[in-house]
Amino acid sequence: AGSHVRSTLVGLETENGIKAMAAHYQRFDPAAYLQYNYTPPRADFERKDSIVPWKLSCLHRAFTEGDINGELLVDIGSGPTLYQVMSGCEVFNKVILTDFLEANRQELRRWVQDEGSSSLDWTPYLQHVCKLEGRGYTWTEKAAKLRKAITHILPIDVHCPQPMDPCALPSAGADCLVSTFCLESVSPDLPAFTRALGHIGTLLRPGGHLLLIGALEESFYLGGPGVKIPVVPLNQAQVCHSLKEKGYTLIRLEVYTLPQDMRVGVDDVTGVFFKWAKIMCMK
Repeated sequence: AGSHVRSTLVGLETENGIKAMAAHYQRFDPAAYLQYNYTPPRADFERKDSIVPWKLSCLHRAFTEGDINGELLVDIGSGPTLYQVMSGCEVFNKVILTDFLEANRQELRRWVQDEGSSSLDWTPYLQHVCKLEGRGYTWTEKAAKLRKAITHILPIDVHCPQPMDPCALPSAGADCLVSTFCLESVSPDLPAFTRALGHIGTLLRPGGHLLLIGALEESFYLGGPGVKIPVVPLNQAQVCHSLKEKGYTLIRLEVYTLPQDMRVGVDDVTGVFFKWAKIMCMK
């Protein structure tokens, strides 16, 4: 009986932690978040050690050098950002963007519908990815291709065993998932992060790929002026262990250490991980 009571208390604690996280996000400001993280110095395309070009390069290589292929790419917890699927739209005909917050889904819709009212100009990103890919596209052609590929922008909750509407996916599941700075930013603790990895894994077909980018040793970030959002501080070993526990096999691992001048006070992140994994069986 004692162990049952303990597990019930732990379950309640986790549930309350997840509710508290959701409450933090009600004050999230997409425009401010984009300003903090997706403008120079963090998005300086002239600098080799700038964080955004590093992320784009990791994603570009994974989408072009490996055996990632199929019909459908799903982006888990897109936030208000698009950079993470710019290379993927060359491989997949269909891209689904997802987020928990309607404010973020609205921000994404504004860009996809080309209303000219996006909070960030994605042109430098599109230009940089075109340069990486070397396909001879102009950035406007790239933008048109991405808009055409994005078929849906849907709600998601990574803490639910069924994170999104099953009708949105083929019965076999998606061919590939990409997720950037989502799971650690919405989980109250490491066990919740690990469970979320398992939940999103149910969206993948057997043999499907996961491209995961996240923060190392981060305890908070600003989601808007005065909006301090807690983050699970993770190290490399913990992320690798969580992936293995949930049935993923690691294919590639890269780490970026934040230069001092990129530590601009909007978070306390020390580095970023890129992990490319494949799922053989769900655990």
